Amino acid sequence: MIDEKEVMQVAELARLKLSPEEIRRFASQLSQILDYIRQLNEVDTSSVEPMSHPLDLTNVFREDAVKPSLTAEEALANAPEKRGGFFLVPQVLDGTGPE
Repeated sequence: MIDEKEVMQVAELARLKLSPEEIRRFASQLSQILDYIRQLNEVDTSSVEPMSHPLDLTNVFREDAVKPSLTAEEALANAPEKRGGFFLVPQVLDGTGPE
């Protein structure tokens, strides 16, 4: 059973701001998920071969082909801000590195 305190701890680690309603809802939903996993763990799978995917998949590769593309000027034509041939975006990291 996942309680609200655990949800708040995970939200803090993920840097998520959750409302009290979201915390209650996620506690319930995560508890249901863990209950389902416990139920699945009770199933005897000793005779089932491990697999990476439930369906047989075949990779379909295509040949690389050079196709027309936008020029740098065309790509930047509607950019709100640009500098030196690049999109200029607001800084989102403070540049000090990992905490």
